[in-house]
Amino acid sequence: MSIEDIISRLKSGNERFVADKLDGKLQDSTRRTELTQGQQPHTIVLSCADSRVVPELAFDAGLGELFVVRVAGNVANTSSLASMEYAVAHCGSKVIVVLGHQSCGAVTAAVGGGDNGYNLNHLLSHIAPAIGAADSESSVNDIVKINAKLNAQELITRSKIIGDAAAAGSIKIVPAYYNLDSGKVDFL
Repeated sequence: MSIEDIISRLKSGNERFVADKLDGKLQDSTRRTELTQGQQPHTIVLSCADSRVVPELAFDAGLGELFVVRVAGNVANTSSLASMEYAVAHCGSKVIVVLGHQSCGAVTAAVGGGDNGYNLNHLLSHIAPAIGAADSESSVNDIVKINAKLNAQELITRSKIIGDAAAAGSIKIVPAYYNLDSGKVDFL
C-alpha cells in the first residue's frame, strides 16, 4: 500500500468506529497464524497510555496492522523513539500517527505544574515545550494538539532513522487528535 492508501485506510477505519460499524477483519485464528512468521505493520501509532484511547479500535485495525507505542502524553522520549525506530527499520512501517486526545491527564498535570515525583516530573517535562508554544488563552485541548505536532517534529529531529526515512519520503508523520466524546480522529 502507498502512504496515501494507508492514511485513507486509517480514516475509513475511524469512520466505521465513529458509526459503530467495526468490520473486525484480520482478528481471527487464520490471521494469528499468519503473524507467527513476522510482522509488517503499515502504521506506527504513538499514543497516550490513557485507557479511553485504543488505536486498534479507533482505526478499526486488525492484528498486525498497527505498531502501537503508548506513553502518557504521547511523548517522544528515548524509549518510545527506540520502539518506533525498530518498526521503521525492521518492519517496513510507512506512516507514523502521533495521537493526542481530548482531556489528556498528562497534559493537564503538566499545565498544573507542581511536584509529581521524579518519574512523572521527568515525563511531564517533555510536554513543557507545548505549554511554552501555547498562548495564555489556550485550553488543555489546544495544548494537546500543539504537543502532538511538536512530538511529530521531535521524531524527525531526535531520530536519525526516522528523520532519514522522512527525508527519503518512505515514511510520513502525521499528528492527530482523538475526540473522546465522538471517537473521531482529526488529522492535524
